[in-house]
Amino acid sequence: MQSWGHLYKVNGYMQCSGGSQALTVCVSAQKLYDEPAFMSDDIRPPGIMLQMLESRAGLEATQLLMQLPLLRMSAPRGKGQPLMVLPGFMADDNSTFFLRRYLTSLGYSAYPWELGVNRHRMLDFLPLLHERIEQLYRSHGSKVTLVGWSRGGIISREIARDAPEYIRQVITIGSPVKGGVSAASIGNWVKRETGLPVEVLNNLLRERQRKPIRVPVRAIYSKLDGVVAWKACIDDQNPDVEHFEINGTHIGMGTNAEVYRLLGRLLAES
Repeated sequence: MQSWGHLYKVNGYMQCSGGSQALTVCVSAQKLYDEPAFMSDDIRPPGIMLQMLESRAGLEATQLLMQLPLLRMSAPRGKGQPLMVLPGFMADDNSTFFLRRYLTSLGYSAYPWELGVNRHRMLDFLPLLHERIEQLYRSHGSKVTLVGWSRGGIISREIARDAPEYIRQVITIGSPVKGGVSAASIGNWVKRETGLPVEVLNNLLRERQRKPIRVPVRAIYSKLDGVVAWKACIDDQNPDVEHFEINGTHIGMGTNAEVYRLLGRLLAES
């Protein structure tokens, strides 16, 4: 016999109780009762002009190549601390190759996520990543820093939410943490790839956000982002969050000199 759960209010919020299938049903139905807290800002996706300016990503990569020698010379050095770099939506480890290579050159042990293309439901990734991160923690004898680009940052935050004992800090790069899937210009694409309605995706995230993140979060964003609304990258819910604005496109954040310079500093400060 299937248990579909029940909705009830606690301190003004809708809660869910029931069996294994209750969560999906309840978070879907919750939309009928109250608007999700992280949707309340009415954040709109970037306009067409910013979307068109994403074509500058190639120029940003060229600028990085010119500045890379100086960046490497001036950046603080690591001591082999472990970190994992998680790619964005519909991207894989190839998209973070140059970033990981740079961080390795600074003296960090930079690992790929090794889960292929980031396109499936987020909750499907979490058990596998928990296991890998625990292995890195035990092999290095040190907590792991998670660096997540776009959707990779969302996943990084959820890992830290569940397993703070293994995480040193989370650094997100252009990652939307409020406004829901609708805060990105590719929201409908995300819906198609995950096979879930936008309302269900948003409410699944909202349910998880009831539990605060207990590790430092450093959020990098750009007001010129043509994929994710910059306001969606501002985290005003968790206790230890700092925000850093850079100039650049969303697609080009993985090869942006400002991002590289900032990462070197943030990693050294942790």
